[in-house]
Amino acid sequence: MIVHKFGGSSLADAAGFERVGDIVLGAGGPKAVVVSAMHGVTNALVAIVEAAAARDEAYRERLRALRLRHREAAETLFGPGGAAPIVRAIEGDFGDLEDVLRAAWILRDASPGTFDMVTGYGEIWSARLFAALLQARGAAADWLNARDVLVVQPTGAVPEVDWAETRRRLGIWEETHAPRPDPLVITGFVAETADGVPATLGRNGSDYSASIFGALLEAEEIHIWSDVDGVMSADPRFVPDAVLLDSISYHEASELAYFGAKILHPATMGPAVERSIPVRIRNTFDPEGPGTRIHVSGSRQMVKGLSTVEAVALVNVEGTGLAAVPDMTDRLFTALREAGIITLMVSQGSSQHSICIVVPQADAARTKAVLERCFYAERHQGQIQTIEVDGNCTLLALVGDGMAGLPGVAARFFGALGRAGVNIRAIAQGSSERNISVVVERPDSVRALRAAHSGLYLSPQSLSIGVIGTGTVGSTLLDQLQARVDPLREELGMDLRVRAIATSRKMHLADRRVDLGAWRETLAEGQDFDLDAFLAHVQTDSLPHALIIDCTASDDLARRYVEWLDRGIHVVTPNKKAGSADYAFYEALRQASRKGSAHFLYETTVGAGLPILQTLRDLIQTGDQVARIEGVLSGTLSYLFNSFDGSRRFSEVVAEARQKGFTEPDPRDDLSGLDVARKVVILAREMGLRTELADIDLQGLIPPGLEEGSVDDFLERLRDHDEAIATLFEEAKGRGEHLRFVGSIDSSGKATVRLESLPGSHALSRLRSTDNLVQFATERYTPNPLIVQGPGAGPEVTAGGIFSDILRLGAYLAGA
Repeated sequence: MIVHKFGGSSLADAAGFERVGDIVLGAGGPKAVVVSAMHGVTNALVAIVEAAAARDEAYRERLRALRLRHREAAETLFGPGGAAPIVRAIEGDFGDLEDVLRAAWILRDASPGTFDMVTGYGEIWSARLFAALLQARGAAADWLNARDVLVVQPTGAVPEVDWAETRRRLGIWEETHAPRPDPLVITGFVAETADGVPATLGRNGSDYSASIFGALLEAEEIHIWSDVDGVMSADPRFVPDAVLLDSISYHEASELAYFGAKILHPATMGPAVERSIPVRIRNTFDPEGPGTRIHVSGSRQMVKGLSTVEAVALVNVEGTGLAAVPDMTDRLFTALREAGIITLMVSQGSSQHSICIVVPQADAARTKAVLERCFYAERHQGQIQTIEVDGNCTLLALVGDGMAGLPGVAARFFGALGRAGVNIRAIAQGSSERNISVVVERPDSVRALRAAHSGLYLSPQSLSIGVIGTGTVGSTLLDQLQARVDPLREELGMDLRVRAIATSRKMHLADRRVDLGAWRETLAEGQDFDLDAFLAHVQTDSLPHALIIDCTASDDLARRYVEWLDRGIHVVTPNKKAGSADYAFYEALRQASRKGSAHFLYETTVGAGLPILQTLRDLIQTGDQVARIEGVLSGTLSYLFNSFDGSRRFSEVVAEARQKGFTEPDPRDDLSGLDVARKVVILAREMGLRTELADIDLQGLIPPGLEEGSVDDFLERLRDHDEAIATLFEEAKGRGEHLRFVGSIDSSGKATVRLESLPGSHALSRLRSTDNLVQFATERYTPNPLIVQGPGAGPEVTAGGIFSDILRLGAYLAGA
């Protein structure tokens, strides 16, 4: 036996009834179906009773609208002729309703019994319609008015079931309806007192009905059908990465429901919990979905979910003499109970200097007044100094049976809130350890919820990534990411989400992640580039970390790195402008990287994909003394002088390198030597020197007078200067040497960037193609220097180096 319960959202109209009919008839085994009123009907009936008692003529029109709505639903389901029996029965109910409402009109009053009687009709109409639909489809169905069997004693918010009398009446009903109809359609929400007075089960009454009849019929499971897929780890309206929970325990469900999650109310599960009947939450609009199973024990997942209670007030009672006040807590809670004020959370330090409570925001002023009266004498005597109320707070709860006995959960929770800049006003945790509750300022509630969810549900290596610059390097990086993001997520748990891409003119922002297979097309159709909007989108509260990858050579963007790091945004870049800027900015950049939680990674600024900076750091951090660094630091210039053998003009070699993509669009950017000089500055600063770009003895290769003009004009006029390079080449060749464009820096700060003629035995003379080579002369590596060599040009190499920095960042975050 499975008990299915369908709410008003599932039975909104005739199409909803048809859909539910498909689900019920498609389910195997014996079944009972508890139905709610059609969507909005119960609220409409409440409004009708109130209007009649207030002598508002509008109640008549509202009643006519309800009558028409149910008539139209019946005629849609069965046709005008087939609907006649159902319509007659419903019309009879409306006739009775008119008599009751007329009495309320005359008396100018409506008793609770009147409300219970009238508001229960919605379920009766739904049950009539649905049972008739199942019969029309050939099922041996019938309907049961729960008021004929379910006996309750109204006590508090949740009526108490008279189980003995209810079972007796159900037995009589079944004897007169043997064999038991299948499906058996049952009205939710309604019941009757022992005296035969109509009653209802209150808020979430139909869920309670399902739990009651699940117990009475000894159901194997209870399926609650609504418009949600199941229980989510957080409210998906606020947390885009919320996930569906496959199973949770009764305890976890109660905790989450108490703190506002869209789930069963704890009281409605009572009969199911007592008899260990699993409850499954399912979606009427996705009947194939697995839903969430609620049972004695859920899955072993550490944290199941986060939930919030909005609009609460934090009340703090504080005083140096508070510990001396006898029965202080007893008096406080007695005063609140007598005033009918619910306490949502309590927190008190062991010093007993203060106690804070959380109450609904609507009760904030009344709570303060109650406590001021309660402790009037203590206030007057100075034992209690303040009773403060902050009425603009939110209660955030973290729930999970798996938290019990597991160290570090609170640290991750609080750490996530701290990284998001959320201040915690109060904390409470019970000894069961399945709930940690905090109070935060209401404006911070969504940010707190997202940050906590990302910190506990997502991998520490989950990154929200924005890529600026889609030239040869940037586009190659995006293509490399496309090929690797899925394997990295599956194999290493590294969740690299490229959520924004931009050029200097356009940008594309994606809520979840950019489709890297079609990023060129989506970017072309994107919006105008707005850097502030780009940053705000990348740095989202729903992911633990934000990363900007700057694949441009922009000085303006490089100048923003300090600001980004201060905001907590990680930066990975091949852009040399920041590392070689004036020393004051460089020092601010390093300080921002050291003091904050954000990392600045720039390995590719010197050696493309070669680990030059990492090697230098390893030498220094292990105590080695670096005497001198020298090397060929430009793959372009390495290619030019490896290719130039005197058989062709040097200008022809430059033009060929440009055609192959080995140079910048304007080869003068390479031939000037400025790029190498910036790399030397970065190396010098890694050595601890305060070197400025102006300190470099730079001797570039652009002949005087060719600095200006078009690229084509430059290449044409460069031919006039081929003889000078040819002469240097022949002279070097005659000495058995090779021309190399070398950058160097020594421990004294002397730095040069120039074309040099080196002996054939020198390591730099043995370079091939576009290779870079850097040699480190150190105290340990003497007389043979340590050499790092490999390709130094090409977008694949540089993009691969950037990718390596991203993976290095992921490793840092995983160990944080």
